[in-house]
Amino acid sequence: MLENFKLEGARSRSKKKTVVSVKRLLQDLGGHQPWGCPWAYLSHRQRRFSILGGPILSTSVASLLGELLHEELALRWEQLLLDDAFTGGALAWVPGRTPGSGQLVYPAGGALDRLYFQKVNLTPGSEPRVLGGPGHIRLRGPVRQVVTRTVQGEALLAVRSDYHCALWKVSKQGQPAPLQVLQVEKGATGISLSPHLPGELAICSRSGAICLWTPQDGLQQIYKDPETLVFRDPSPWRWADFTAHPRVLTVGDRTGVKMVDTQGPQGCGLLLFRGGAEASCQKGERVLLTQYLGECGPECLHPTLHLICTQFSLYLVDERLPLVPLLKWNHDLPSAPLLARLLPPPRTGLPRPLLLAGQGGELQLLHIAGEGASTPRLAGPPQSLPSRSDSLSAFAPLEPKSQWRLQERLTAPAIGLAAAIPPSANTPVLSLFQLSAAGDVFHQGLHLQADPGPDSPAPTASWTPQATASCSRWLKALLEVPPAPPVWAAPTFSHRRLLGCFEPQKAESKAPEGLRTAMAKGRLLQLRDLGLLPTEERAPAPEPGPEDELSERLEAAWEGQAAAWWERRRGSSLGPGKQPKRHKRRTQLSNTFSSLSGRLDLSDAASPPPSPERTLPAARPQPPVTPPSQESTQELWARAVPSERQQTLRDYMAELPLQGDAPGGASVPSSQTSSVRATPSRQRAAVRSGSQPHCKKPRMGF
Repeated sequence: MLENFKLEGARSRSKKKTVVSVKRLLQDLGGHQPWGCPWAYLSHRQRRFSILGGPILSTSVASLLGELLHEELALRWEQLLLDDAFTGGALAWVPGRTPGSGQLVYPAGGALDRLYFQKVNLTPGSEPRVLGGPGHIRLRGPVRQVVTRTVQGEALLAVRSDYHCALWKVSKQGQPAPLQVLQVEKGATGISLSPHLPGELAICSRSGAICLWTPQDGLQQIYKDPETLVFRDPSPWRWADFTAHPRVLTVGDRTGVKMVDTQGPQGCGLLLFRGGAEASCQKGERVLLTQYLGECGPECLHPTLHLICTQFSLYLVDERLPLVPLLKWNHDLPSAPLLARLLPPPRTGLPRPLLLAGQGGELQLLHIAGEGASTPRLAGPPQSLPSRSDSLSAFAPLEPKSQWRLQERLTAPAIGLAAAIPPSANTPVLSLFQLSAAGDVFHQGLHLQADPGPDSPAPTASWTPQATASCSRWLKALLEVPPAPPVWAAPTFSHRRLLGCFEPQKAESKAPEGLRTAMAKGRLLQLRDLGLLPTEERAPAPEPGPEDELSERLEAAWEGQAAAWWERRRGSSLGPGKQPKRHKRRTQLSNTFSSLSGRLDLSDAASPPPSPERTLPAARPQPPVTPPSQESTQELWARAVPSERQQTLRDYMAELPLQGDAPGGASVPSSQTSSVRATPSRQRAAVRSGSQPHCKKPRMGF
């Protein structure tokens, strides 16, 4: 195909229509529309390209699209089963200068490509107070995960997109400053911030690679294995987190979790958890989330604890005792638990709350006790918290369409979870924030029990007047009817050339009324509805066509009455008041030649053989007829028929049906037996014309 395309270089002066400019073709295929409307412009280059490349593109493009379609369908099916893009959560709480103040960091927008920073002030016993409008940063992709951590008094913010990861440093005034942006070609699946060194970031890729980024050393790959750890699983999901040792990381996939030394050789490590008999895992159980729970502080849990969540259970694993979980609990969540948050104790000596959220918005609250060297345990039974969908009954009844929209927004999948406990002298209050896939941030204020025991009631959501007013404003904004978008119409082509000869009939036009009537009655539109037909007149009866004549003739021939049919046909076509419609020229010639035959000398002619159609009676004696002389016969022949028409006359007379002896004893001369033959009717016309004194000049030159 190279001869049909002009590549970059010197300008070609070829005027062939089979040569296409590649540069302009790529502009056309890239969406270059000089008129602004994609439907109003179709270049001739695209048409020529489709014609020239049709035989080749019909096979290669079909196979390529088939592979891409199969890959997309497989990805969509996996997302329907489990959408792991928002594992870890896309909502974070950044503490501020004073206790109870901070800002929420979350994505919003139709594509979730805008990162918002909203300052919030938490006050015990009241709703959170929003300070001003949110600031935002526009990104080049949807935000999938947001992670914050404060290390040595420095607040850091990490954001993961599909193919990019970014790191910000948040000042004490709450202003983010970008530090680094990294591109992940194969797609990022998880990020984690180090609790030991400020600015250290672990990134996981779908290719099985784990990279570590530090401000001093930059990006370095510490582990890569495209295969899963324990058994084979097709999921490309990978996860990494830190441990109690600054140079040891945990690497996880759907089959297990492994500890990897960043300073050791590639591939070396120790299994921390695997789905199998050691952990009493169920059939088909897979790892969904791993999180490091150890933090530096006087009231923290043991620094070697890790949280591992599957679709069935929750496990607490210690680095010092791998493969054997210290705690297992069946969470019974109807959806996959992809979000978990460990909060500081509300008061000194109280257990630490652990929030677990499912993808469908379900919430579980656990209290983990065991500081220092004591074994971690659950302080009281886990408690189910009210979900967003449970608050649907608190809204006033709406019309069905609005009710459906409200229910759809409240039941949207959860993609982010954040919580904070403001200082309070009375009963501690848990401020819980949830981010839905629709971009809504919901807040719940829950009263925590000072001593959660087996008989302690579950926390309940408090509906204050401020919360009711806030929900009313949100619902009003949700149900506002947006302005109708401009109706786009496809460009029309000029019809002046097609309808220029027709004059508009404004006064007598009944087309719109007839169209409305037909549409109202639900019937087809007919021509009489348009008022364009003239008054109805009875159409003439159709005459029998050639097919009917042929059928009659074949039927008569089959019955042996072909001669009678021919006579009837001749009689009906030549009846009184009718003119023959077919063979007009042949009939005129026959009449002319019949009149000529009557003047010929027929005394010396031999009688022709009898007609096969009928037998003539025996010849009776007739009175003698005085024949004219031969010279007069030749003179009449020459006078009536030009010399150049004589051969045509002979050929025509040879095609006429054979006939017996002429009436009156006249016979055709032997010299003209093969050329002068006539039917009975024509012979009778010839006898009658023989008595005429003069010959009328024949038509058509004869």
